[in-house]
Amino acid sequence: MLTQVRKMFYRARGYYEGNLNGEPFRLDPYHSKFWRKASAGAWEPETFAVLDQFLSLESDYLDIGAWIGPTVLYGARKARHVWCFEPDPTAYRHLAWNLDLNGIQNVSAFGVALSDKFGVARMASVRGEPGDSTSSLLHDGAHGSDALTIAWDQFSAANDLSRVSLVKMDIEGAEYTVLPTLVPWLKEHRPALYLSTHAGLLDPKVRKDRMDQIANLLSFYSECQASGQPAAGFEGLTNETALSGFETFLLTG
Repeated sequence: MLTQVRKMFYRARGYYEGNLNGEPFRLDPYHSKFWRKASAGAWEPETFAVLDQFLSLESDYLDIGAWIGPTVLYGARKARHVWCFEPDPTAYRHLAWNLDLNGIQNVSAFGVALSDKFGVARMASVRGEPGDSTSSLLHDGAHGSDALTIAWDQFSAANDLSRVSLVKMDIEGAEYTVLPTLVPWLKEHRPALYLSTHAGLLDPKVRKDRMDQIANLLSFYSECQASGQPAAGFEGLTNETALSGFETFLLTG
């Protein structure tokens, strides 16, 4: 009962007052349970550590898979400019709301999906809830929605991305299609890459091949650190943990 009363209060007020890694924000009231967890420091502290390490007011941040904006909001306080993508229309609506609640002006937010081509693709969440954090182009359930897709070369040709110091990619399995299109640009500019992999969503028969491909494509980086496994190196991309589940890697150098 108390939880419901709190939710009603936040929604009547129009925002949840919380913080992200100590930075205060007004946050959309429809995700108060998540914001409460994040405000308590219980959501991905390692991700905020990466943002702190690689962002500065002289650099830009590229967030591919922004969801409702926790990393975008925090990144906007740390970076000169943020470019972000969130194709799920429900999540994007809350992302835009969160940016507006905080008067953030240094974010370019796009409600489209990066892909290997321009077009329209069907996407849906694993759990079936519009706007949750598992929406993916790998799923096309009846509960899903159509998403406009844009190719990386189209986006990069139209924008000056020379000051991007960090790229975060968390796109629920679409990385196996999208990441290869970024490789020439990544090789040229060498931003840090914070990559979430989702081999567990793939057919077991192709998991090893797909992760081998990722490892080969990113071999120009000098260091690869798996989240929580500082000594794993590039081998971490193809070990059993990465092949059977969901691992995040930081690539630098």
